[in-house]
Amino acid sequence: MRILKRLAAASALALAAWHGSAEPGVTDNSVTIGMSVPLTGPSAVYGLDMQKTITAYFEQINKAGGINGRKLELAVVDDGYETERMVANTRKLIDENKAFALLAYYGSSPTTEAMNKVFGPAKVPLVGSISGAPSLRESIGKNPNSRYMFNVRASYAEETEIIVKQLVSLGLTKIAVFYQNDGYGQSGLDGVSDALKKHDLRPVAAGAIERNSLDVGKAVDAIARTKPQAVVTVSLYKQTAAFIRAMKKTGQNPMFMSLSSIDAERLVEELGKDARGVGISQVAPYPWNDTVPVVREYQSLVAKPDVYTYYGMEAYLMARTLVEGLRRAGRDLSRERLVSALESMNPADLGGYQINYSPFSRQGSRFVELTVIGSGGRVLR
Repeated sequence: MRILKRLAAASALALAAWHGSAEPGVTDNSVTIGMSVPLTGPSAVYGLDMQKTITAYFEQINKAGGINGRKLELAVVDDGYETERMVANTRKLIDENKAFALLAYYGSSPTTEAMNKVFGPAKVPLVGSISGAPSLRESIGKNPNSRYMFNVRASYAEETEIIVKQLVSLGLTKIAVFYQNDGYGQSGLDGVSDALKKHDLRPVAAGAIERNSLDVGKAVDAIARTKPQAVVTVSLYKQTAAFIRAMKKTGQNPMFMSLSSIDAERLVEELGKDARGVGISQVAPYPWNDTVPVVREYQSLVAKPDVYTYYGMEAYLMARTLVEGLRRAGRDLSRERLVSALESMNPADLGGYQINYSPFSRQGSRFVELTVIGSGGRVLR
């Protein structure tokens, strides 16, 4: 009897120790994933689209039995596209919600701050951010926090390289930049400047606007006086629409090219017929192209062609990347095993979209293509 009691006590201690050493956010039946995006404010349309897509995908995964026997639980908090709130949200997701990993953040400066202050030091992986900023792509040797940032999209430098190459090929040399005055905008401005240098050119003008502001007056004055042939906009859709509208009021109509952070549908809603001809670089496959397997998966998930979006498509790619990493990490799940599993994706084909990580690179993808808003507001390739 004493032996049985001792065995039972030892088993209880072992079980307690096992539970004490289990990874945060992981139970026998579930794994918690955290997400901070704007659900209110000027950028809410993007965050809500991303949340809706990922929630639907997780529900689909869970109905099929989950990942390695665990259901995926998504904890989403609103940051309003404000840096301080995203940093605070990240702490909350890790400390209070016990998120095992993070997914699909939004914005350059907020995500960079969160990486360097919270999830990087805590060694919690984040898969995907709607950002091409170089600050999220620093070498791990230069910034150890970069080890936990897994980018799924191409960089702003790669987007601006393609845009400038296209403009110069059309014989346009007087190119200006309208940019948001933060890390995102500065990254785009730097990218355009670096790309122009390769053609012995430089921006003829640059005009800035503050984040979440629509006061484009000073930027329009600075740019319009140079009579540019083209303007690259590195801002969100409301700011871009306000800028284009104001430029047209000055009697100028240069070629407008925007980075992927623009939502074409929202831009059309703001500008109407004036949106026609605006070019946009894209870092995700064309959401209406049903010949690409991963796009068909996204279309099946959304089920309504009139609500296909690039933001939804990109959110789906981020979630697919995380899920593939979780599958590869196996049943004995830990954050370090997830990091190693993601690093083993070199490359991994998600169905027509390549992801390529390594122990030294967190770039993920270099896919970029150009689109243009056509008649009726349709996005054309």
